Amino acid sequence: MEKKHIEEADFSETGYSYTLSLISGKYKPVILYCLMEYEPVRFNEMQRYLKKVADKTLSQNLKELEADHLIVRTVYPQIPPKVEYTLTERGRSLMSVLDKLCDWGNENRT
Repeated sequence: MEKKHIEEADFSETGYSYTLSLISGKYKPVILYCLMEYEPVRFNEMQRYLKKVADKTLSQNLKELEADHLIVRTVYPQIPPKVEYTLTERGRSLMSVLDKLCDWGNENRT
């Protein structure tokens, strides 16, 4: 079997690449952990948890996680409007991956 040269390797279609595309960025893993620990979570609660995140940035990250079917946004028809976020089963299944990353970081911190 012939060995591939590095310039021929394509990782863009791998499961690794797909998983990273779902959780990449500064806030997505933290949002997912927040939901795992405290769900359901409202937008303002999420802002307090993430501290210095801009409204627009948080909103965009939540929309992307929802589009990827990792979280659910529930709107309650009341005044003022109430919106809560929770993990989907798909989102919960990602928690073991994030836990492993956390474990590795704790074990290999320099």
